[in-house]
Amino acid sequence: MNILLDLFLSFAKIGLFTFGGGYAMIALIENTCVEKKRWISHDEMMNITVVAESTPGPIAINCATFVGYKQRGFAGALAATIGIVLPSFCIIFAISRFLDHFLEISWIAHAFQGIKIAVGILILDAALKMLGKMQKKALPRAFMLSAFFAMLLISSLSLRISSIVLMLTAGLISLVIFIAGKPAAKGGAGK
Repeated sequence: MNILLDLFLSFAKIGLFTFGGGYAMIALIENTCVEKKRWISHDEMMNITVVAESTPGPIAINCATFVGYKQRGFAGALAATIGIVLPSFCIIFAISRFLDHFLEISWIAHAFQGIKIAVGILILDAALKMLGKMQKKALPRAFMLSAFFAMLLISSLSLRISSIVLMLTAGLISLVIFIAGKPAAKGGAGK
Protein backbone atom coordinates (compact mmCIF):
# COMPACT_ATOMS: atom_id res chain seq x y z
CA MET A 1 0.00 0.00 0.00
CA ASN A 2 1.16 3.52 -0.68
CA ILE A 3 2.87 4.76 2.49
CA LEU A 4 1.17 8.18 2.31
CA LEU A 5 -2.26 6.56 2.19
CA ASP A 6 -1.23 4.19 4.99
CA LEU A 7 -0.08 7.13 7.14
CA PHE A 8 -3.32 9.01 6.47
CA LEU A 9 -5.59 6.03 7.20
CA SER A 10 -3.67 4.90 10.28
CA PHE A 11 -3.80 8.32 11.89
CA ALA A 12 -7.39 8.91 10.72
CA LYS A 13 -8.39 5.73 12.56
CA ILE A 14 -6.64 6.98 15.71
CA GLY A 15 -8.28 10.39 15.35
CA LEU A 16 -11.72 8.90 14.74
CA PHE A 17 -11.84 6.39 17.57
CA THR A 18 -10.05 8.22 20.39
CA PHE A 19 -11.79 10.55 22.81
CA GLY A 20 -10.06 12.73 25.35
CA GLY A 21 -7.37 14.54 23.41
CA GLY A 22 -3.71 13.92 22.78
CA TYR A 23 -2.81 12.16 26.02
CA ALA A 24 -5.48 9.55 25.41
CA MET A 25 -4.12 9.04 21.89
CA ILE A 26 -0.54 8.31 22.99
CA ALA A 27 -1.27 4.64 23.74
CA LEU A 28 -2.95 4.15 20.36
CA ILE A 29 -0.22 6.02 18.51
CA GLU A 30 2.38 3.84 20.17
CA ASN A 31 0.43 0.67 19.43
CA THR A 32 0.06 1.60 15.76
CA CYS A 33 3.42 3.22 15.03
CA VAL A 34 5.71 1.10 17.21
CA GLU A 35 4.15 -2.31 17.61
CA LYS A 36 2.07 -2.83 14.45
CA LYS A 37 3.68 -0.73 11.71
CA ARG A 38 7.20 -0.47 13.20
CA TRP A 39 7.61 3.03 11.82
CA ILE A 40 9.47 4.14 14.96
CA SER A 41 11.12 2.50 17.98
CA HIS A 42 9.95 2.60 21.61
CA ASP A 43 12.77 5.04 22.44
CA GLU A 44 11.76 7.33 19.58
CA MET A 45 8.16 7.24 20.82
CA MET A 46 9.25 8.32 24.29
CA ASN A 47 11.40 11.10 22.80
CA ILE A 48 8.57 12.23 20.52
CA THR A 49 6.19 12.39 23.47
CA VAL A 50 8.60 14.54 25.49
CA VAL A 51 9.31 16.88 22.59
CA ALA A 52 5.64 17.05 21.55
CA GLU A 53 4.71 17.87 25.15
CA SER A 54 7.07 20.82 25.27
CA THR A 55 6.39 22.30 21.82
CA PRO A 56 3.36 24.36 20.78
CA GLY A 57 0.35 22.47 19.54
CA PRO A 58 -1.56 19.36 20.53
CA ILE A 59 0.62 16.41 21.49
CA ALA A 60 -1.10 13.92 19.16
CA ILE A 61 -0.72 16.21 16.15
CA ASN A 62 2.95 16.77 16.93
CA CYS A 63 3.49 13.01 17.24
CA ALA A 64 1.67 12.33 13.96
CA THR A 65 3.64 15.03 12.17
CA PHE A 66 6.96 13.60 13.39
CA VAL A 67 6.11 10.02 12.41
CA GLY A 68 4.88 11.14 8.98
CA TYR A 69 7.97 13.27 8.43
CA LYS A 70 10.24 10.39 9.43
CA GLN A 71 8.54 8.11 6.91
CA ARG A 72 8.14 10.37 3.86
CA GLY A 73 9.34 13.88 4.65
CA PHE A 74 6.97 16.82 4.21
CA ALA A 75 4.35 14.81 2.28
CA GLY A 76 4.28 12.16 5.02
CA ALA A 77 3.99 14.80 7.74
CA LEU A 78 1.10 16.41 5.88
CA ALA A 79 -0.71 13.08 5.32
CA ALA A 80 -0.36 12.00 8.97
CA THR A 81 -1.36 15.41 10.32
CA ILE A 82 -4.45 15.68 8.11
CA GLY A 83 -5.31 12.09 9.01
CA ILE A 84 -5.33 12.72 12.75
CA VAL A 85 -7.11 16.11 12.52
CA LEU A 86 -9.78 15.46 9.89
CA PRO A 87 -12.06 13.03 11.79
CA SER A 88 -12.25 15.25 14.89
CA PHE A 89 -12.82 18.34 12.77
CA CYS A 90 -15.67 16.68 10.85
CA ILE A 91 -17.34 15.37 14.02
CA ILE A 92 -17.11 18.68 15.87
CA PHE A 93 -18.29 20.56 12.77
CA ALA A 94 -21.31 18.26 12.42
CA ILE A 95 -22.17 18.56 16.10
CA SER A 96 -21.90 22.35 16.06
CA ARG A 97 -23.82 22.60 12.82
CA PHE A 98 -26.76 20.30 13.48
CA LEU A 99 -27.19 19.89 17.21
CA ASP A 100 -27.79 23.10 19.10
CA HIS A 101 -27.98 21.54 22.55
CA PHE A 102 -25.91 18.39 22.06
CA LEU A 103 -24.83 17.87 25.68
CA GLU A 104 -28.30 18.61 27.00
CA ILE A 105 -29.47 15.26 25.60
CA SER A 106 -29.38 13.06 28.71
CA TRP A 107 -28.08 9.84 27.17
CA ILE A 108 -25.25 11.74 25.44
CA ALA A 109 -24.32 13.46 28.71
CA HIS A 110 -24.24 10.06 30.43
CA ALA A 111 -22.18 8.57 27.61
CA PHE A 112 -19.60 11.35 28.01
CA GLN A 113 -19.37 10.57 31.74
CA GLY A 114 -18.41 7.00 30.82
CA ILE A 115 -15.99 8.24 28.18
CA LYS A 116 -14.17 10.30 30.86
CA ILE A 117 -13.37 7.07 32.72
CA ALA A 118 -12.12 5.39 29.55
CA VAL A 119 -9.92 8.41 28.75
CA GLY A 120 -8.39 8.23 32.22
CA ILE A 121 -7.60 4.56 31.69
CA LEU A 122 -5.99 5.28 28.29
CA ILE A 123 -3.81 8.00 29.81
CA LEU A 124 -2.83 5.73 32.72
CA ASP A 125 -1.99 2.93 30.26
CA ALA A 126 0.30 5.23 28.28
CA ALA A 127 1.99 6.46 31.47
CA LEU A 128 2.58 2.92 32.78
CA LYS A 129 4.05 1.79 29.45
CA MET A 130 6.43 4.74 29.41
CA LEU A 131 7.34 4.13 33.05
CA GLY A 132 8.16 0.51 32.26
CA LYS A 133 10.44 1.55 29.40
CA MET A 134 12.19 4.29 31.35
CA GLN A 135 15.90 3.84 32.01
CA LYS A 136 16.57 1.87 35.17
CA LYS A 137 18.94 4.54 36.45
CA ALA A 138 18.57 6.55 39.64
CA LEU A 139 18.63 10.00 38.01
CA PRO A 140 15.64 9.59 35.63
CA ARG A 141 13.63 7.99 38.43
CA ALA A 142 14.55 10.82 40.80
CA PHE A 143 13.39 13.35 38.18
CA MET A 144 10.12 11.50 37.72
CA LEU A 145 9.40 11.28 41.45
CA SER A 146 10.44 14.90 42.03
CA ALA A 147 8.16 16.11 39.23
CA PHE A 148 5.28 13.99 40.53
CA PHE A 149 5.57 15.30 44.07
CA ALA A 150 6.11 18.90 42.91
CA MET A 151 2.95 18.78 40.80
CA LEU A 152 1.04 17.10 43.64
CA LEU A 153 2.17 19.80 46.07
CA ILE A 154 1.39 22.62 43.63
CA SER A 155 -2.05 21.18 42.97
CA SER A 156 -2.78 20.53 46.65
CA LEU A 157 -1.79 24.04 47.71
CA SER A 158 -3.52 25.63 44.71
CA LEU A 159 -0.33 27.46 43.79
CA ARG A 160 -0.20 29.34 40.53
CA ILE A 161 3.03 28.09 38.97
CA SER A 162 3.17 27.86 35.22
CA SER A 163 3.98 24.49 33.68
CA ILE A 164 6.44 26.38 31.47
CA VAL A 165 8.41 27.37 34.57
CA LEU A 166 8.47 23.73 35.69
CA MET A 167 9.65 22.51 32.27
CA LEU A 168 12.35 25.18 32.03
CA THR A 169 13.53 24.35 35.55
CA ALA A 170 13.72 20.63 34.73
CA GLY A 171 15.56 21.42 31.49
CA LEU A 172 18.06 23.65 33.30
CA ILE A 173 18.71 21.02 35.98
CA SER A 174 19.19 18.36 33.28
CA LEU A 175 21.61 20.61 31.39
CA VAL A 176 23.66 21.28 34.53
CA ILE A 177 23.82 17.55 35.34
CA PHE A 178 24.78 16.75 31.73
CA ILE A 179 27.56 19.35 31.68
CA ALA A 180 28.83 18.30 35.12
CA GLY A 181 28.87 14.64 34.05
CA LYS A 182 30.96 15.21 30.90
CA PRO A 183 34.55 14.09 31.31
CA ALA A 184 37.08 16.93 31.22
CA ALA A 185 38.74 17.33 27.81
CA LYS A 186 42.32 16.17 27.79
CA GLY A 187 44.90 18.69 26.65
CA GLY A 188 47.17 18.20 23.69
CA ALA A 189 46.14 17.12 20.23
CA GLY A 190 47.16 13.77 18.82
CA LYS A 191 47.96 12.12 22.15
